[in-house]
Amino acid sequence: MKREEKAHIVQVLHDELQRAQAVFVTDYMGLNVERITRLRRDVANSGGSYRVVKNTLLRRATGGTNADVVSDLFVGPTAVAVALGDPVAVAKALVNFTKENEQFGIKGGVLGGRPIKASDIMELAKMPPREVLLARMLGSLNAPVSNFVGVLAAIVSQLVYVLKAIENKKREGE
Repeated sequence: MKREEKAHIVQVLHDELQRAQAVFVTDYMGLNVERITRLRRDVANSGGSYRVVKNTLLRRATGGTNADVVSDLFVGPTAVAVALGDPVAVAKALVNFTKENEQFGIKGGVLGGRPIKASDIMELAKMPPREVLLARMLGSLNAPVSNFVGVLAAIVSQLVYVLKAIENKKREGE
């Protein structure tokens, strides 16, 4: 590879790492091209990208980004999954691939500028998708208002029942 090509790869990867929500470092040793292609497709469908990169180029690309804290994981055959959107979806794609391919390994990663271990990525994959979490949060925020409206409606309906009972009693008394 020529120096210009390497510089271009480093620049493109650096830009992608700066925009990333999370970066997951993996060991792809023992996987054939067909399986890596399937993993790339799964990660892309989850809102990320999966790249096999030389460790030296990866170290250069992570300089000045949040992913710099995991540069010690760049040993041996290394590939990175970059989550540009929902990190949970990309983590799920990696964990599901791990279940099907025993030789594939997750080394660790970085989420929100903090390094995380492979076990943390496994736990992250168990979380519900972002949309579900947002819906739960909105439901929690909406619950007190809904309960308050329900209480007010009950008070009004009780008042109507009392007035109706008074009206019926007066009619009976006539």
